[in-house]
Amino acid sequence: MRSLSLLALCSFSSLSFAADVPGSQDLPIVPRMVDAQIVDYRPAAELERIYPLGSIRKISGQLRFDGQVSARGNATSVTYELPPEHSATQAFTAAREALQKQDAQLLFWCQARDCGESSLWANEVFGNAKLYGADNEQAYLLLRLAAPKDNTLVALYSITRGNRKAYLHVEQFDAAAPLGDLLPTSATLLRELKSTGELDFPKLINAPDDTWLRLISRGLNLDTTLRISVSGPNAEAWRQALIDQGVRAARMETGSIEGSGLHIQLLR
Repeated sequence: MRSLSLLALCSFSSLSFAADVPGSQDLPIVPRMVDAQIVDYRPAAELERIYPLGSIRKISGQLRFDGQVSARGNATSVTYELPPEHSATQAFTAAREALQKQDAQLLFWCQARDCGESSLWANEVFGNAKLYGADNEQAYLLLRLAAPKDNTLVALYSITRGNRKAYLHVEQFDAAAPLGDLLPTSATLLRELKSTGELDFPKLINAPDDTWLRLISRGLNLDTTLRISVSGPNAEAWRQALIDQGVRAARMETGSIEGSGLHIQLLR
């Protein structure tokens, strides 16, 4: 059903629409929603880019957030105005699912007021006034593409303005130098688990890793009502390690899903 929904919402054509701004084009990695129009397009340009990994706010005239990814490279961005029959949430979800099907890693995901002020995202982060809307009608996601394209980041930002017009902004950033290790936030892991029903960590094939153990346990403890199954080559060791980190044993069971690494599934 998810695939059918995605196909219904999106067009994979690379042809420009008549109403698109001149010279614009889609980014190949993200499908366009049917009847969406490009209202802002910025071709590849070399610059220093900072992507927040936390809610943003302004203190004493300075932009503040808990974490960030900063690098120099080429950024290309496309902003779509969505047709009235589709919401910003639908476009955001379709874009996220398309990127996750390419094994992109989620680094930071926020929604509504958890993101901070929309005016700051629009004007300070993306430099695009079209993206200014209601704080509770926004969503932001930063992803890292899978190897061998793992020095490429993709930022998604969706917003519904006060006039009910909805927009999706997609930005691709190709870093000039290796990005190194980048870790998701614990809150992002929890949001991904609750939204998709699972978390996959194909690289975690050995005994529990302390860094990932802390991230996963903190994420699970942000909502103590959830029950999960833990699968993988060292599933029982991970389950016990999560218990040692304060996740209640009654919330977890050992699963039987086969795979190359750790797999966590939400039990409905």
